[in-house]
Amino acid sequence: MNALATVSIRRHRTDKFMRWAFLAGLLLAFIPLVLVLLFVIIRGAGALSLSFFTTDPTGAFFGDQGGIKSAILGTLEIVGLAAAIAVPIGIALAVYLNEIGRKSRLASLVRYFVDVLTGVPSIVFGLFIYTVLVVSGLFGGFAAWKGSVALALLMLPVVTRASEVSLTLVPDNLREAALALGAPRWRMITSVVLPTALPGLLTGSLLAIARASGETAPLLFTVLGAQATTFSLGAQMNSLPLQIFNDVREPNPQLVTRAWGAALTLITIILLINIVARLAARRSNLR
Repeated sequence: MNALATVSIRRHRTDKFMRWAFLAGLLLAFIPLVLVLLFVIIRGAGALSLSFFTTDPTGAFFGDQGGIKSAILGTLEIVGLAAAIAVPIGIALAVYLNEIGRKSRLASLVRYFVDVLTGVPSIVFGLFIYTVLVVSGLFGGFAAWKGSVALALLMLPVVTRASEVSLTLVPDNLREAALALGAPRWRMITSVVLPTALPGLLTGSLLAIARASGETAPLLFTVLGAQATTFSLGAQMNSLPLQIFNDVREPNPQLVTRAWGAALTLITIILLINIVARLAARRSNLR
């Protein structure tokens, strides 16, 4: 009994120590995050106003520099087109890897290259599209849709891997029941597997969109940037990352303040996307 009591006390002390160590590590990880958020809020809150969100940058160094309307709309357009490209392809690849190919050699090869793409820096995608589509003059010069293609390449592995995990979590008995009722394999996938995994698919897509929304390097090589609001994806277009990059380099304090305001806006947009993704993940867990 004494030996058992000694072991129990030792386990209790070890558990208590690990809990406090975990809490201390969590607090240390939160400190830089909170400091960054507070710094951005303090520096960027002064730039926020109605005109800040409803006017375009004027390009003037003195006087009224304008707001970030074109940057917000440009970000939504570029990232929206990138999502329209990456999400369907990524989910289709996940369906092939999990439902059709599974352990085949082709599926293993595709899975390997998807993992490789996950670790590729975003600037490499920008340089690739710059070399293939911009320098070559194919379909014109700098254009918003070329930036969307670069972001789509960045989003594709994230969507694919997240979607594959979501499809893996679908119980096999649902597949077997559908096949036992005489449903063809494609009908089983579209009517049973995909609807069941929908919250997880949505979560992975939103996380990929959140990651792509803050990327600057691919847009510098493909979109280049513009001041006025435009809805033409075949022309140069402004975006929040480009607006921040251009303004923060200026010696004018008002332009630097606008850059901090744009950074705060971008963080808010990404935060909202992540909240929606978390809610979708929670709904998936409840199921």
